[in-house]
Amino acid sequence: MTAFLLTLLLTVNCGLGADSPGRDANIGNTNQALIDLPTALRLVGAQNLDIQLARERLAEAQALHDSALLQFFPWVSAGISYRRHDGNTQSTEGDIVDVNKQSYAPGAALIGQWELGDAIYRKLAAKQLEHAANHALEAQRQDSVLAAARDYFELALAQAAVGVNRDAVRISTNYEAQVQAAVKAGIAFKGDALRVSVQAERNRLVLRQASEQQRTAAARLAQTLHLDPSVELVARDTDLVPLTLNETNAALDGLVQQALSARPELKQRHALVEAARENKNGTVYGPLIPSIGASAFGGGLGGGQNGDTGNFGHQKDYFVGIGWRIGPGGLFDFSSQKAAKARLNSTRFGMEKIHDEIVRQVVEAFTRLQSQSEQINMARRGLTAAEDGLRLAQQRQEFGVGIVLENIQAEQDLTRARTDYLKAVAEFNKAQYGLSKAVGVSPMSP
Repeated sequence: MTAFLLTLLLTVNCGLGADSPGRDANIGNTNQALIDLPTALRLVGAQNLDIQLARERLAEAQALHDSALLQFFPWVSAGISYRRHDGNTQSTEGDIVDVNKQSYAPGAALIGQWELGDAIYRKLAAKQLEHAANHALEAQRQDSVLAAARDYFELALAQAAVGVNRDAVRISTNYEAQVQAAVKAGIAFKGDALRVSVQAERNRLVLRQASEQQRTAAARLAQTLHLDPSVELVARDTDLVPLTLNETNAALDGLVQQALSARPELKQRHALVEAARENKNGTVYGPLIPSIGASAFGGGLGGGQNGDTGNFGHQKDYFVGIGWRIGPGGLFDFSSQKAAKARLNSTRFGMEKIHDEIVRQVVEAFTRLQSQSEQINMARRGLTAAEDGLRLAQQRQEFGVGIVLENIQAEQDLTRARTDYLKAVAEFNKAQYGLSKAVGVSPMSP
């Protein structure tokens, strides 16, 4: 299934080589698969193992609910019984007599045993547990979508960082060649050439580290999507741009109220509270409802003295009984009632804890989104200044008034500013998805 989805939804491209975005010329070609964010979000819903586990837990809860419903129906048994007696027995008049006899009775029985109190409240609790499992599935789906989005942006960031560092290698390599030519011409010092060579080698080292981070980010995304990790995922979007899923000037109170009404985790906890309440009611009120037992047998009876197998004829038996259980599991079982009430109270406290956790998540996610928005603006201004600085340093070098360290410093500033800007955009996009998850919305595409 994994290989099929890779072939169907991703474009496997073995020809992406050293000149492709995000690839290091020092790394050999591997099988690669282009992927974009919408595809990743679709795949996570179909492939993610955590979602599949949550689906199985929902199926289990639905089966348990159906099983609880079956307690209201009788069961049927069919078979044949054989009895043999040799020796003393007591007659209906009270005499002890020596009897050799046998009998056989083929037929079918319809039997019902209804613990009505237990069955009613168990079904109600099972229904609430099914609701809880359904909300848990939705919560896991939202968690997995958020994880896929974050992993995709990590991959896109790592891929863009490779491009930034490759440009840094290109700039420093060109500058290294220029300085070495100047040294040979006698217009530059050997020490300047060594400084430039050190910077060029450092840029190559950083490029190799960035390529490593890109590959590990691809492996993490493949794990989240439950794809073959040996096929390297490559982000189709080569440019990181800020996404707009939530407004940074939204009202925080409105976001909190939206989260409290939409988050599936809170709905799950509410269903668990209702299930605990039904269990508690089952221990308190269930024993007041009588248990009913009934059976009906239809078949035949044959046999007689010694080895006689004759005398076969029809036979019918009926039974109906009603009663109450007193003691453990029934009336006056106060310890079970206290335990059920304690479980209900602990489940309520758990719901309150989730309530506070959701509010904190919304505040934290919204604060992070606003902060990342401001950081993008700061990084953009820094990037513009770094680009102007490098351009000025190169111009000064052309007119012979610049120094080597000035050019190296300008190149370092530009690489750092480009990296900072890319990180700010990636973190902003992750914050957008984080806030959507916090308020209970899980967009499947940007």
